[in-house]
Amino acid sequence: MKTLKLTLSLVVLVGLLTGCTSVRVATDYDRMADFDQYKTFAFYKPGIDRANISDLDKKRILRSIQNELVNRGYQKSSNPDMLISIFTSERDRVTVYNNAGWGWGWGWGWGPGWGPGWGGAYGSTVSTNTEGSLYIDLIDTKRKELVWQGKGTGDLITNGDITKKEERIALFVNEILGEFPPPIKAETAGN
Repeated sequence: MKTLKLTLSLVVLVGLLTGCTSVRVATDYDRMADFDQYKTFAFYKPGIDRANISDLDKKRILRSIQNELVNRGYQKSSNPDMLISIFTSERDRVTVYNNAGWGWGWGWGWGPGWGPGWGGAYGSTVSTNTEGSLYIDLIDTKRKELVWQGKGTGDLITNGDITKKEERIALFVNEILGEFPPPIKAETAGN
């Protein structure tokens, strides 16, 4: 029984640690777009200026996007095939762990009148954390249309550590752009 409790505790702990570090990604794209044509990029300043985050975090995000795209063979250009814009959102997420019920903490002990007694654990634990979303938009410069959007959502907690913040931003960007270009070839109007 003790081994089962220890195993369950370890599974829950690993699940909680993994859940804190993961980034959930969702993407959408224009199926008519030819993603093979995009070779160069630039940042869309008007869109980036509207992002509701600090200028330092904007720089970190843009640096991570640029590094990711350059590492994939795209080039930054003053006459780009695609423009990149970002925006962010955040919300507080409240989690309640209910620890009430029989079965937690049972054991023999000494109760009133010196006889054996039973015990149980009651109570709830409430935790709050900030969950943020980073959106990366890719705009076709010729058509002036959004052709791809990626969204990464996950915990933002870095406890004020700038190195951890930079690593977390890089993870968000890497996970989101890991879905670009879409795996399916775009359909053409002639098919």
